[in-house]
Order: sequence, then structure tokens, then C-alpha cells
Amino acid sequence: MEGKQAVPGSASDEGAKDALGRPLGPTPSQSRFQVDLVAEGPRKAGGDVGAAGKGGEEAKGRFRVNFVDPSAGGESPGEPGSESGNVSGVQNGGDTVMSEGSLHSGSGGHHHYYYDTHTNTYYLRTFGHNTMDAVPRIDHYRHTAADLGEKLLRPSLAELHDELDKEPFEDGYANGEEGTPAGEAAVTYTPDSKGVVKFGWIKGVLVRCMLNIWGVMLFIRLSWIVGQAGIGLSVLVIGMATVVTTITGLSTSAIATNGFVRGGGAYYLISRSLGPEFGGAIGLIFAFANAVAVAMYVVGFAETVVELLKENGTLMIDEMNDIRIIGAITVVILLGISIAGMEWEAKAQIVLLVILILAIGDFVIGTFIPLDSKKPKGFFGYKAEIFMENFGPDFRDDETFFSVFAIFFPAATGILAGANISGDLADPQSAIPKGTLLAILITTLVYVGIAVSVGSCVVRDATGNFNDTIVTELTNCTAAACKLNYDFSSCQTKCPYGLMNNFQVMSMVSGFAPLISAGIFSATLSSALASLVSAPKIFQALCKDSIYPGFQMFAKGYGKNNEPLRGYILTFLIALGFILIAELNVIAPIISNFFLASYALINFSVFHASLAKSPGWRPAFKYYNMWISLVGAILCCIVMFVINWWAALLTYVIVLGLYIYVTYKKPDVNWGSSTQALTYLNALQHSIRLSGVEDHVKNFRPQCLIMTGAPNARPALLHLVHAFTKNVGLMICGHVHMGPRRQAMKELTTDLARYQRWLIKNKMKAFYAPVHAEDLRDGGQYLMQAAGLGRMRPNTLVVGFKKNWRQGDMREVETYINLFHDAFDVQYGVVVIRLQEGLDISHLQGQELLSSQEKSPCTKDVIVKVDYSKKSETDTSIAFAPSSSERTPTPRKEEDEDGKTSTQPLLKKDSKISSSPLNVTDQRLLDASSQFQKKQGKSNIDVWWLFDDGGLTLLIPYLITTKKKWKDCKIRVFIGGKINRIDHDRRAMATLLSKFRIDFSDIMVLGDINTKPKKENIAAFEEMIEPFRLHEDDKEQEVADKMKEDEPWRITDNELELYKTKTYRQIRLNELLKEHSSTANIIVMSLPVARKGAVSSALYMAWLEALSKDLPPILLVRGNHQSVLTFYS
Repeated sequence: MEGKQAVPGSASDEGAKDALGRPLGPTPSQSRFQVDLVAEGPRKAGGDVGAAGKGGEEAKGRFRVNFVDPSAGGESPGEPGSESGNVSGVQNGGDTVMSEGSLHSGSGGHHHYYYDTHTNTYYLRTFGHNTMDAVPRIDHYRHTAADLGEKLLRPSLAELHDELDKEPFEDGYANGEEGTPAGEAAVTYTPDSKGVVKFGWIKGVLVRCMLNIWGVMLFIRLSWIVGQAGIGLSVLVIGMATVVTTITGLSTSAIATNGFVRGGGAYYLISRSLGPEFGGAIGLIFAFANAVAVAMYVVGFAETVVELLKENGTLMIDEMNDIRIIGAITVVILLGISIAGMEWEAKAQIVLLVILILAIGDFVIGTFIPLDSKKPKGFFGYKAEIFMENFGPDFRDDETFFSVFAIFFPAATGILAGANISGDLADPQSAIPKGTLLAILITTLVYVGIAVSVGSCVVRDATGNFNDTIVTELTNCTAAACKLNYDFSSCQTKCPYGLMNNFQVMSMVSGFAPLISAGIFSATLSSALASLVSAPKIFQALCKDSIYPGFQMFAKGYGKNNEPLRGYILTFLIALGFILIAELNVIAPIISNFFLASYALINFSVFHASLAKSPGWRPAFKYYNMWISLVGAILCCIVMFVINWWAALLTYVIVLGLYIYVTYKKPDVNWGSSTQALTYLNALQHSIRLSGVEDHVKNFRPQCLIMTGAPNARPALLHLVHAFTKNVGLMICGHVHMGPRRQAMKELTTDLARYQRWLIKNKMKAFYAPVHAEDLRDGGQYLMQAAGLGRMRPNTLVVGFKKNWRQGDMREVETYINLFHDAFDVQYGVVVIRLQEGLDISHLQGQELLSSQEKSPCTKDVIVKVDYSKKSETDTSIAFAPSSSERTPTPRKEEDEDGKTSTQPLLKKDSKISSSPLNVTDQRLLDASSQFQKKQGKSNIDVWWLFDDGGLTLLIPYLITTKKKWKDCKIRVFIGGKINRIDHDRRAMATLLSKFRIDFSDIMVLGDINTKPKKENIAAFEEMIEPFRLHEDDKEQEVADKMKEDEPWRITDNELELYKTKTYRQIRLNELLKEHSSTANIIVMSLPVARKGAVSSALYMAWLEALSKDLPPILLVRGNHQSVLTFYS
């Protein structure tokens, strides 16, 4: 049995197919053992797999590994029949496996095996013992819908590491890998590869690039360029163009070999390197340029046909309209060839290339056959005299070196023709570099060869008149033609023939003139065809990425090859529109500039990726250099201006406009671009540089750690702190998860991504930092000690006021107050924010305490109100995670909650149930939670700077007034003082504030702070603290001590007496606040400090309550008593 199993082709394996009809075995490494499948659940494998292998041992009931003696199977590991022979051949530094082709379904008779790792838990094993660990394998690294094969899932860390009795909680993708949830991954995509046409490097890239580069220029402009610039400068022009295209070719090769290339050509390469902003801009203009290029080439073809018609006197209407008619008919035929499919289009390209090569051969042969009949037209065959005369330039008609270069350069473009159909190449990684660079080499040699030969054979001016032969020796004639017995001196005016005057020199020189016409047709039609195919493919790739949502409909593909038929029709209509204009002298420079902009960005991509030092940038093509690529990018930009300055400016404006649009729209894509890598590198370098600099008081910034819990639960807290940290300092939203560790760990991961995204969506410049801890105090300590990086660490703790402290568990009040003590211990400032309505709106959102209970049957009955457990009604940042039984199950859909602003209540999911209207209290809470998002109008920010804490109490209101929403608010400063020195104190404070350069509208000195408060207020305070008093005088000593030990927050009679004046001060301050600041927009006040261990939590909490009740929004601020303001420069 075992011997039989080791042979892949054996009968028992033939039967082993799973429910999808896919073969299950053999494993890629067959030499040492065989892994058998033990199907879990109802799904049974077809063959007698379960019975295989007597010596096999069970492992956790999920799989069975049988050791196989290699000699028994009679098949060596490297034999061609075994899959291992393929998998072992690794190239490209381990990035790709040579058997990529054989893994491609349906190619070469190799099977490609799909293992469904979740229903059949069939991991590969290489070492002769049971292990769930999977060996390295290409299929683990695929994207889910890869064309080349199935994505396999390696066992997750939880599966390997978690306790056995627990189910692993998650199979997510780490490190931003793309993919679908694990359960579907193995079944989602089975490529239907029959009938898909894929090209090799010759047919797909070389032929295409050569046809596109050899355009009309070769036949009807190159001779004129040689006439104007001379042989020497013509070769220089060709050389300069080649330098630009070669550098771009090298850069294209580098990007194309840095990972798997999909369809979309230049757009795909640029967008995956530089990100969607540049990619989206270039994709659109490159697709448009290709569409218009179709028109340009077709009009070139139509012009040549009309010339022939004119010679024969058979014009249909007039020249312009004939061009339109012929152009329209041509473009319809080309569209037909394209829609017929890539295979037909490729066959047409081969035919056109053959014609082109014959035409070039025809010209070369013609140069060796000088006929007497051609001599009057200036063609004498290879002559040294002509070569010498034509070597130097002879610019006429206001032409210059650069204008000639501008006319020639479009002939060198077209190097991306192969890369543009990258999706239709069998192996784009090797095809694009090989084909593109070879095409550049061949076409350049041909251009140079023809330029030199035509310059050595034909004189610049010729009359075409037989009577101009020289009979007698002329003394004053030094031209090359004179030495060859022809006198063309009459050409000082204008002659019809010669390099300068006749665009058809090549057909005149050639052995068989009609072949040159055929060559022109071939060059124009092939370029038109290549552009007609490229434009829709690029546009389709752009639409698939959803960068411009309006173009979504063009993403759809049809047939086996996923042909973009809608894109073809659109390209056809654009081309037809431009053909009907028939004036292409204006269009041509714009197109050249669009192409050059793409080249510039491809070169810049390579420079940028190399500069960013991303570990993912490791092209298999090594012959590139980041600085040469940068030079290439600069050259492209210079050439744009040389060709046409206004077209270059227009291109820049369009690219910039599209860039800004895409940046503003922020498409939800993540391609790991070099822009991300460089941003990271810059942030890292600057953070490290910052760490080496000592803090200076002038650069002090409030860097806040806000205990928000879930950020969307307390929007008012977030918006108010954002008002003084935005673009000034760091803001970290701390969220302490409590409850069972396992559950909390799972929530940490999901919440981190979700809430960070929420903050970004709501334009909050803040970080989200969740931690798991036993209680709030521990969590707060972890955050205060570990949050931040280098100099970017929080220095101020911000908490919401604990509104319902009297109803809750007093142990929580103890924890809450201890947070303040911990903050002061680590030299943090503390800010307590109180809104009378409260801060926590999570129970109105139905959003906060969500578990992933989508499937729970009770989700239909979700009401707007979510009942929190008693614990979590607090307004502090406690993010309690009660057990599932306490939670109201609510449906969770990430997009929904991301999309909603924090203040929007999440209504019921089921439309049949009408939503319960909010009660008055909740409505007020909801309104209050959004009050800091509105413009604040002309009112006051009252600063009660009673105690000097280093200036934080003053700095925060100043920073708030610098923001747009608060800029109309005026700062009023209140200070304590003695009645007999009020004027003196006011002047002293005014001097201090003016030295600090802080504008204020008024300063008030309060001389009556120490007056005894009203009796009813004292009575109300005593009534409030009554439940929390120990009353030790009325109890026996032992009982009292025991009670104080168990409930340390209780207020002793001794303590109450000791701190009587401080208590009265808080009550009196509240009276003064109501008197002076009841109309203020916001009050900023010094936070009273309680001595650790001396003042009980209940008394301190009562002070804060008494001080801040029934007032506008109030910030109780206490800095860490180190100066944060200075008047020195």
C-alpha cells in the first residue's frame, strides 16, 4: 500500500479527488513520507484516503502522516515526474519559483494541487515527525485571486500557540497582507485558464516596441533631419533621444522585476511604486494620450493615402475631408481587429513588422544601386564628398538643433508598448526588460544606420532637371554635386528635390518605391493598433482600482482574456473625434509631453523607491542606478520644455490637478508604495534626531494622553483637546480594555485599526493606544509610562469628570482619584474636563460595546439605547468590557461605524421597528457632545489662574484662541488677591501677561475668595458627603479602624475638620464662578491638589463636584509646576 502511494500516477491517487474535483496528493516533497488526509466534518474525500498507511499515526484527529520509504516508491525526488523537481528550482533571490509556469493551471501536463487548509487541515510536512507547521512555499505568499494558482494559508500563530481546548479566535492577515477571510480563501478563485492568450517576450514586447518606435518618422522625416542637422548632429539627436529612452527602459525593467506585474502597464508600475496619487494622474493622461495617439497615427496613414490619390488624380472630395473619411474607415477596421481578440491583434502586428522590415531592406538595397535617372534628384550612391558635405549642420527656415530634436523625439517614444499589455504577458518579469531594451538597441541602430547612409548618398538640394549636368569645368562650384558633374547652384531659391526639400527621399532611393509606401502604412497602422490596445487596458486597470469612482463601469472585462470592450469603444470614440479634427500639429506635442511625463515618473519611481530603502524594493533586474534614474527623470522634464513649452506647462498643470484631486479623495487602497516607505523613513530619522535635542521651555507643547475609552464614545472630550493640540502637540487616545485577557487581546487588534481609521476619517490628528489591564489604574500607569516615542511623549493627562460618582461603586472613585496621583508622580500635568450634560454618548450610538455577534438571533431587536452595566456609566475613560451576557448584542459592520460621525446615533438595523425618540436628557447630551465642533462666536474664555502651576492653565486657553473656530473669543483672567491691593495685583498680572505676549480683554482680582460661603451651600455639601463619612467618633475604635481599612475612601471627622478651610474655598469659588463666569463659553481653572494619603478619595471628589457643578464647560488644569511659558527670546 505504501509503495503504491509514493507514485503520483497510481490508481489510488487518481481516485483521490475532493468535492471540487481537485486532486489531493501528492505533496511537493515526496522523498521521505506521505501525508494523508483525514477529512473533518461531513465533507469526505472521494478515494480511499482515510484507510491509507498502516503505520501512520493520528495527530489531534486532524491529519495523519505516514513515513514513506523512498526506495519503496521507486521515484527519486528530482525525477521529472515529481513536483519537487520543480519546486526546488528557485531563482530571483528566492522571490519566484521557476516552476511558476508549471504551477499555472493546465500548462505542460503538471497538476497544480489545491489544499483547502480549513476543511481538511492538510499542511505540508517535511521533517519526519508530526508538526502542524507548514514549510516555506510559494502558495503561502500569493494574493487570494492570483492567476498562477491558489493561495494556501499557513497555520496561524493562534493555531500553533493557543491552548488546545480553545478554538483559535482569529485568522487575520498580519502586516497589511491583502486577502479574504481565511475560511473562503482556498475556494474563492479557480482560474479558468483554457483559451487565455499569453505572449512571450518576442511577440508580446519586442515586436510591439519595435513597431511602435519605428513610426512614420523613419520614412518621411529622418532624411529631412539629416539635411538640417547634418550627419553628425543627427546621430547626436538620435543618441540623446536614446539616452532618455534607455534610462527609462532600465527603470521600467527595475520596477517590472520587483514583484508580480499585473495588467495596466505604465499605470500599474507607477501607481504601485509611487502610490495612487501619481499613478491615478498618470494613468488617466497616459490612457488618454494613447487614445489620441491612435488618431495621430491614423491621420498619418490617411495623409499618405491621400498623397497617393492626389498623385493619381483620384481625390474623393478635397484633401481635408478625404483624410477624415479614410481615417474613420481605418479606425473602424482597427477596432474590429482589436475586439476580435489579442491573438488576432498579435498576428496583425507580426504581418506589419514583416512589411516594415522588408521596406527597410528595400531602402538599404536601393542605396547600393545608383541609377542615372535618380542623379538629377540628388541621389548619387555612397560618395565621400557627399558624406563630408552633409556631415555638418545647415539649419534653414528658422530651425535650430532643439527644434529638430523636438521633431525627432516622438519617433523614439513607444518603449512602453510591451509594458502596457503586461497583463497579457506570460512572464512580464523577464519579458519586459529583455524585450524593451533589445527593441531600443535595434531601433537605434537602424535609425543611425539610415541617417548615415542617406546622408552619404543624397545631396541637400537637387533640381530634378537632367539639363543641369556640367559639361565644362566650373571654377567657383565647390559643392559635392559639382564634383559629380551636376550643378544645382540654381537651388538658392527653392528646389523640389534633395534632403531638405523632399520628404519622400527614402522612396526615391529605394529599389522598389511602393514597398516604402507599404512600410509607411505598416508603421502607422501598427503604432495605431498598439495604442488602440494599450489605452483600454490601462484605463481598465485604472478603473479596477476605483481611483476615479465615476469611471467604475469601464472596469468590466469580457471573455477569456477579460477584454475591456467598453474601454475599446471609448478609445474608438476619442480617436474618431480627433481624426475628424484632422489638424494634428497642435495635438502631437501634447501627446509627446504626456508620454514624457509618464517616462519622468517611471524614472522618478525608481529613484524614490531606492531612496526610501524599503525592504520590499529588491528588483531582480540589477542594472539600474537610482541617480541615473533621477537624471533620466530630469532629462524627461527638460525634453518636455524643449519640444513645446506651453504643452509642457499644460501637462504639469493637468498632472498636478489630478494629483491634488486623488490626494483629496484619498482612495481606500494600500499598495505599499515607496511614498509610504519614505514617509516612514523621514518620520523615523526626524524622531531620532529630535531625541538628541534637550527640551526647551520655548518649544514646550501640551502633549496629551486622553483617557477617552473608545474615541467615538466621548467626542466632546476629543474635540476640545483637539482644539489646543491640533498642529501643536501630540494627542493620544488611551483606551483601557479590562475583562478576560483572551477576549481583550482579540479586541485590541481589531480596535486598533478601526479606531485609528475613525480618527483619520473625522480629521482628528491623534493616535489611538489601547492596552489591556486588570483595572483602569493599571492601564493608566502603563499608558503614562510607555505611550509615545522619544521626545514625542505625553506630558499631560486629560480625563473626563466622573459625573455619576455618587451612584457608582466607590472603589472606582478610589481608582479614578489614584490616576491623578499617579500622573503627578510621573511629572505629568492633569486636566479634568466637565460638561454638565456629561461626556459619554456611547449608549446613544449603539456602537461602542459591540462584540462580534453579527450572527446572534437577537440583532433584530436592537434598540437605540444600550444598557451599560452599572460600572461603565462613568464618564471617565473606563472602557469596561462586560461579559457577553451583560452586553446588548448589536450588529457590527465596520464600514457603517467608520462612516458615521461620532455624534450620530446608530438607529436600529431593522427598519420594521420604529426608533424610540431620544428623551430630553439624551438629546441635551447629544447636542453638548458636538458643541465644540461649531464656530464659537464672540464670547469669553474665562481663566481662573489662582495658583501658579508653571503656566499650563494660561497656555491652554491661549492655544485654543489660535484656532479658527475660537478666534473671536476673548480671554478674561481672574486672580485671587487682597482687597487693599487690588490695583497693584491687576497691574502686576497685566505686566506679566504682556511680557508673555498673551492678549487678554480684562483682568479681575477677586478679594473675597476667603469669605465664608452661604449657609445653604455648606449644608448641601454636607448632605452630599454624608453617605461617605466614617463617623469614627460614634463608633468603637476597632470597628472604625476596620472600616477605614476596608473602605479607605471614607471621610474621617478628623480629616473634615483639618481641611475645613479648603472645603469652604471650593464652595465659595463655585459661588464666584456662577456670579462672574456663567455666560463664558468655557472656563479654565486651577485644579486643587490633594495630598496623597492625607485626603480621602471621597472628599477630593466632593471638592471637585462642589467646585465645578452647574457651570459652563470647565477645564480644571494643573501643570507639573515647571515653567511652560517664558518671556525671554
